[in-house]
Amino acid sequence: MPSPSADHPIDIQAAARRTDQYFHAAQARAFASLSPASLLLAWLDWALHLAASPGKQTELLRLAYRHQLDLALYAYECLKVSGDPAQVCVTPPETDRRFGDPAWCAWPFNVLHQGFLLTQSWWEDATHDLPGTDAHHLHQVSFWARQWLDMMSPGNQLWANPLALRRTAEEGGLNLLRGGGYLLEDIVRHQAAMPVAGADKFRVGTDVAVTPGKVVLRNRLIELIQYAPTTATVRPEPILLVPAWIMKYYILDLSPHNSLIRFLRDQGHTVYCISWKNPTDEDAALGMDDYLRDGFFAALDAIGRIQPEHRIHATGYCLGGTLLSIAAAAMARDGDARLASVSLFTAQVDFSEPGEIGLFIDEAQVHLLEAQMRRRGYFSADQMAGAFQMLRSYDLLWSRVIHEYLLGERRPINDLMAWNADTTRMPARMHSQYLRRLYLDNDLSAGRYPVAGRPVAISDIRLPVFAVGTLTDHVAPWRSVYKLHQFFPGELSFVLTSGGHNAGIVNEPGHPRRQYRIRTRRPGDPFLPPDDWLATTSVRDGSWWSAWAQWLAERSGAPEAPPRPGIPGSPTLGDAPGAYVLET
Repeated sequence: MPSPSADHPIDIQAAARRTDQYFHAAQARAFASLSPASLLLAWLDWALHLAASPGKQTELLRLAYRHQLDLALYAYECLKVSGDPAQVCVTPPETDRRFGDPAWCAWPFNVLHQGFLLTQSWWEDATHDLPGTDAHHLHQVSFWARQWLDMMSPGNQLWANPLALRRTAEEGGLNLLRGGGYLLEDIVRHQAAMPVAGADKFRVGTDVAVTPGKVVLRNRLIELIQYAPTTATVRPEPILLVPAWIMKYYILDLSPHNSLIRFLRDQGHTVYCISWKNPTDEDAALGMDDYLRDGFFAALDAIGRIQPEHRIHATGYCLGGTLLSIAAAAMARDGDARLASVSLFTAQVDFSEPGEIGLFIDEAQVHLLEAQMRRRGYFSADQMAGAFQMLRSYDLLWSRVIHEYLLGERRPINDLMAWNADTTRMPARMHSQYLRRLYLDNDLSAGRYPVAGRPVAISDIRLPVFAVGTLTDHVAPWRSVYKLHQFFPGELSFVLTSGGHNAGIVNEPGHPRRQYRIRTRRPGDPFLPPDDWLATTSVRDGSWWSAWAQWLAERSGAPEAPPRPGIPGSPTLGDAPGAYVLET
């Protein structure tokens, strides 16, 4: 390395920036890709405003005193010999399954879980309705307080969990021995980047993603799969599925019984699906424009060569739906009429209310992720796996701790769980662009998002739209998805289905206990607020897949002979599921 001289001056600012980048990347690794500055600012904001609010302090002191008195009276009533059950201090909501077992009604576990619920209630009051506190900071404090409380729940402690104690007594501690073995196995698998236990039962191309098809296009970013028809004739308008690049495509083609792709083929459609490449550090410079050009538009061009003069039913899932909305807006701007309709599954175009995922997206957090991505060249799902688990901490974390490590019961996983563990990466540049342009700056909803150097507007899209939101979605809350009504001016059919972000979409006919609501907004109809829509739209039993199939059929032409597989003049590139989906 040359020494400093007049010919080789030291760029002090560049050196300082590189130093900070190294430090922030190391900080991201140390704190599981979560910004300690963001969390500290939130707690300081809350603490300072609470310190300056004597009325709120008095209210919280009175609430704490009342809770302690209620708990003492409850404990006294529980010790009485009258036989009448004591009136509980707190009744947990129906969605809280932690203390549903009758064993929690026995002494002293009833007092323990009631004390915990009262503490939880106090912290909920303490982290809400504090004037002057930044709303984002207040939500962060409330969320993290809930995480700490969940961790300290009596159900997660061996000595305080009646079910675990009873199992330990019955088995002489063998359950703890098995649980310790499961814990050790999970740690080894995590450190070795191995699939989760049980995932080997769902091999891609053998057990899942088995619908017959051909790879008809491969470029640096996608493989396009054309699926073989199962009917003698097909609708002339093919369906193009655009999954999110944050996931592998085969959530749309899981096991044969719950494959959306197989379902669509059986309904008489020609189906194409994009399979995104799993990027490496060599793809760090790929951006959103590349995902549009070499992803969606490359697939559209290929389908146009296979089925010329046929308009396409384009369907986007999650961020794939956002990408589709951007592309459709650019096509509307430019007079490109190749689309017949747009279907969006749990997709947002307005990110002003992204739900609890927004807790992990602010300037400090994005800056930390960018520093880490510059060092690695990509963003991997495991960098934020802990954060996503905390969004549903009981279902994804603590219930597993209880059942597997305390009770010694290894839960079998299903195909959806195995898919969820088959994670992907995202190029550094693209991930930074979508975090900033979509989440932080909300450019798409404001009409500022550029495609080919010119901004696009969702309101230019005049195609019929079919949109799906899921009732318990933590990634794309259904009220945020419902905002599509404010951006698409044409006919829009909106479905709200039971389930979460993924389970609500993998919703095959015949699945038990599935329900959905559907209503169509015609052009010119007045806006109906989401809660009014919910209250006035009737519930239907069954799967929304059937409603979507009918919607597609009504907007398609008369059946005709199916197209031949592959682009004319070009050989097919292998069988489905292709090569990109197998990359780790």
